[in-house]
Amino acid sequence: MKKIVLVSALALGFMATAQTTTELQKHYEAFYKEMRLQGDINGVINAMTHLNVLSPSKARKDTLAYIYANDNQHLQALNTIGIEKVDSDSDLAVQVKAISLKALNQPKRALEQFEELFKRSPNAYLAYEMADLKIQTGDIAGASVNIEYGIANAKDDMKYAFYERQQPYEVPLKAAFIHLKGLTKYNNDKNNIDEALALIDEALAMDPNFNLASLSKQALETRKNPPPEAVEKKE
Repeated sequence: MKKIVLVSALALGFMATAQTTTELQKHYEAFYKEMRLQGDINGVINAMTHLNVLSPSKARKDTLAYIYANDNQHLQALNTIGIEKVDSDSDLAVQVKAISLKALNQPKRALEQFEELFKRSPNAYLAYEMADLKIQTGDIAGASVNIEYGIANAKDDMKYAFYERQQPYEVPLKAAFIHLKGLTKYNNDKNNIDEALALIDEALAMDPNFNLASLSKQALETRKNPPPEAVEKKE
């Protein structure tokens, strides 16, 4: 008789726990929807974290990481889903790893993720990211392949955003690729500055407000025609 009572009590306890978990999950699902309506990112993250604890799922974890990354909380994003290249990762997870690793100045690791995205769905935007990262890591030949792909596949209406100024701005994606091509020309042959300058001028002709290209042009012109005091010091 005591055994029957004990089993019944345990069963009731499990049912109560299950009911409480279900109620909590419904609460946080409603809370999540409300936070999204209000545009409260911290509230959305709070709700999604609770939901993932109550009912863990890879999709929910990927979504949480994406929310972190979209809010420039890149370390938190990577703490949520890791940094390793995993073949079974969703496209969203690979995207989050790529952009967060790039933002945290981890070009080699970021490149792995961008290459995986490109393998799954090649496009000019991914080619630009890969070319830029390969230039940073010294793979000029690899960058050149991505640049030629990008120039061939960038449409006239495609734009790329830059953030080196206080006010972000956009330029034609093709102009961005031509600017990178100028940089690779210079890296391949530092004595042939004119060819690199011609390409950067081509990019600026497409968008005269391309600030990063203007900065590159100024740097190359300074190298080509150094100030007199710089020449004297060198001698």
